Amino acid sequence: MGSLLAVPIGLLPVIIFLVTLWRMDRHQLTPLPRVIRLIAAGMGAACVSLLVSGLLIEILPPDLTRLFLAPLIEETAKAMIVVALFRASRIGFLVDAAILGFAVGAGFALAENLYLMVFGPPMGEGVWLVRGLGTAVMHGGVTAIFAIVAQRFTERSKRLDLQFFLPGLVMATALHWAFNQFYFSPMLHTLAVLILLPLLLFLVFSKSADDLRIWMQLDFDADAVLIQEISSGQLRNTRAGDFLDDIRNRFPGEIVGDILCYLRIYTELSLRAKGLLMMREHGMEPEYDPALTPLFDELRYLRESIGQIGVLALQPFLNYDRKQLWQLLVLKGQHRAGEKAAMREDSRPG
Repeated sequence: MGSLLAVPIGLLPVIIFLVTLWRMDRHQLTPLPRVIRLIAAGMGAACVSLLVSGLLIEILPPDLTRLFLAPLIEETAKAMIVVALFRASRIGFLVDAAILGFAVGAGFALAENLYLMVFGPPMGEGVWLVRGLGTAVMHGGVTAIFAIVAQRFTERSKRLDLQFFLPGLVMATALHWAFNQFYFSPMLHTLAVLILLPLLLFLVFSKSADDLRIWMQLDFDADAVLIQEISSGQLRNTRAGDFLDDIRNRFPGEIVGDILCYLRIYTELSLRAKGLLMMREHGMEPEYDPALTPLFDELRYLRESIGQIGVLALQPFLNYDRKQLWQLLVLKGQHRAGEKAAMREDSRPG
């Protein structure tokens, strides 16, 4: 097949699939610049995998490397990028896990197909159909599955131990290996990917939307009650009052004051973050609010003031988990985007 046809068939399907996933996210949990960076990271993972596999082929039997070790090497390289996202609290729910995981896999597939276009032997139309519609989408799909499984294992835990990521890696590697075996015809494998993967991701999106809605409602109500208690000063016989009595016995007075201020600002930003997600659910985007800048600055100052021990003391009270950090990063990302847009608007002449 001519190179002009190889490009659209080999590259466009996985890009279209990723764009479709991204546009399905009503809450806009995955900023486009982050998706693009992850595509680039996935391409880098493909380069690393190619080098490692090339070295192993020189040492080990080629069939062993191609059939068994290559899927493990490739899935591990992609998984390391996704694990970094978890450690940075950039994934909060199944939907952003699926999109960001697919973006990494899509980048890997794009690099792999580009390499074959430039350096590989001439391939026919049927081969490029399988590579573009099957192999490329498979790469995105199995990395999305890894991220989804990892999210389910880690969402209840405050720690991100290696054991939480192994089941997803095993599943992704096994699916990758099974696809490569071609037990049936390559076109049937491709058709299976195109039918089963959208069905799986549709179920994931539906489940994630329900989870997000429940989490927002429950946490919003709890945050609203806490803000009311702190603002009114009527803390006697409340959970916040019990917490305050506890830390008074453990910290100096000035640190206690900073912890209470941190608690108030953190809870206010948490409310704002959930309000942002609720608005996006209904197709609205809040206007840029410059008042958020000093709140984020003060939160950072107070965190430094109370130190790591103060933050640890707050964790049980705030139920400090990855979702709590994730929601503030979502709010901060929206605020920074609005800030940049406002600066561009101000810099326009006249």
